[in-house]
Amino acid sequence: MKRLGEAFYWLAIATWAGALWTVGLLVAPTLFSVLEDRALAGRIAGVLFDWVAWIGIGCAAWLLLFRFVRFGGGAFRHGFTWIVLLMLALVLVGRFGVQPILAGLREQALAKEIVESVFRERFGTWHGVASVIYLVQCGLAVAMVLLQRTGMR
Repeated sequence: MKRLGEAFYWLAIATWAGALWTVGLLVAPTLFSVLEDRALAGRIAGVLFDWVAWIGIGCAAWLLLFRFVRFGGGAFRHGFTWIVLLMLALVLVGRFGVQPILAGLREQALAKEIVESVFRERFGTWHGVASVIYLVQCGLAVAMVLLQRTGMR
């Protein structure tokens, strides 16, 4: 059973980091460069980012559970644990804080394209916030992968 838990630990790290990097740094930019309809590209990217958020929440839950079972309160002495907690916090802020704001602005724009609406500036600002949060998560995922060995001590 111990080996199964460790296997899921490694898979959670690979899945979360891989999903972040693949969707955010490869798929989403490709959608916007290939599809002529930017609104469609945005909708598809939004669905993918939503999936990545849920993957992150699930992976963070497993990684934290694994570490607290293995190390108890000592898990807080490891940088890896703090990186996972910070990444989880960013996922939650992005998914339940920023994304609803963006969705509300999209709704307010109604039939008009966001770029043509009065909400363009607000949407751009909040989209920028979401992008920064996501890029920070991608950077933290690098640290998470590099520090993954601490999970087995």
